[in-house]
Amino acid sequence: MQLSDQNTYSVQGIDPHYLVEQFGSPLYVYDGTTIRRKVTELQHAFPGINMKIKYACKANTNLSILRLMREIGVELDVVSPGELEMGMIAGYEGSQITFTPSGVPFEEVREAVEAGAIVNVDSIPLLEWFGQTYGNTKPCLIRIKPNVAAGGNVKIMTAHADSKFGISVLLLDEILEVVKKYNIKIIGLHQHTGSDIKDAEPFLKVADILFETAKHFPDLEVIDLGGGFKVSYLPGDAITDMDLLGKKISERFEKFCSEYGRKLQLWFEPGKFLVSESGYLFVKTTVVKEDPARHFVHVDSGLNHLIRPMMYGSYHHILNVTNPTGEIKPYNVVGYICETDTFASDRNLPEVRPGDVLAFLNAGAYGLTMSSNYNARFRPAEILIDHGQAKLIRRRETLEDLLKTQIEI
Repeated sequence: MQLSDQNTYSVQGIDPHYLVEQFGSPLYVYDGTTIRRKVTELQHAFPGINMKIKYACKANTNLSILRLMREIGVELDVVSPGELEMGMIAGYEGSQITFTPSGVPFEEVREAVEAGAIVNVDSIPLLEWFGQTYGNTKPCLIRIKPNVAAGGNVKIMTAHADSKFGISVLLLDEILEVVKKYNIKIIGLHQHTGSDIKDAEPFLKVADILFETAKHFPDLEVIDLGGGFKVSYLPGDAITDMDLLGKKISERFEKFCSEYGRKLQLWFEPGKFLVSESGYLFVKTTVVKEDPARHFVHVDSGLNHLIRPMMYGSYHHILNVTNPTGEIKPYNVVGYICETDTFASDRNLPEVRPGDVLAFLNAGAYGLTMSSNYNARFRPAEILIDHGQAKLIRRRETLEDLLKTQIEI
């Protein structure tokens, strides 16, 4: 979001106040230009490498976002039949989708295979079932757990020894035994370390483990290193140096391919990295409560719309869009849910008044996809701004939406 010389904010030149007036508050807004820039940033980090980006769409499944990803050449990683169907509705072919389940019913895996998606096998029982069911007729990847702890909050670390995700690399002999037993067509190995990883070293460490493991599989086509790149939350926040990471991983990957005997394709599955910075949650201030202990800013939203601060302790930078030059004061910014739903504590903001519009930044990932109707509240509308035009891509919910699946008895 840009602040002009006139001290007014805009998204691609569009005033947030106009958006709130037109589409209501609270309101999710996504900037298509930012999504395109993040995709280009990742592509440019790996020059000369046969690299493919698979958007981890659990971050944001709006069909317009999926269509934008497809338009700019990004494929898809999904974790459920619902996400798979959304991807296909958005125009993806099954072969452009990777299905990465976590302990799901095997029938879901069958649905993915029949849709043409490539399954990422995450357990020995699933590998056994896959072999019994498809033998050598369908390709799959194997998700390896490298037993490396890295990332931000422990809830988003996925490669350590106690994580539920993937098959431990220590079970390699058992994996090879099942693969040989059914002659399973393994075309790739995958791992995902976690999220918010800013340093190159964890990526290099798990890459080396995956490259060494890959030598036991003679027919690979793909090495998938997952995602988890760090994005910027605070002003000046350290982020993943993509150029440095790309250089170091490319060197290791090319060395591995030379040792392996042929060139493979390198995949990444970023989610938050591609969409987080594109998103804003605009809210209106309802009450400013000057308590002896704290000044509270109450807004017309809550953890039902953005649960990340309460779930992960995540930081979202907040702007006072209406009064950007006001006197700086400390506030607790809180929601309207009948539960503690604090967005920010002791946050220094330009003076906030009832009716002021606030913007939560980095709201493009895991915002609406993790939202709920708690307290019988409606989910907000979503807007995509692309090529300077603001378009409604999800309408605001109504009471009818909340009641339509209920049955009176």
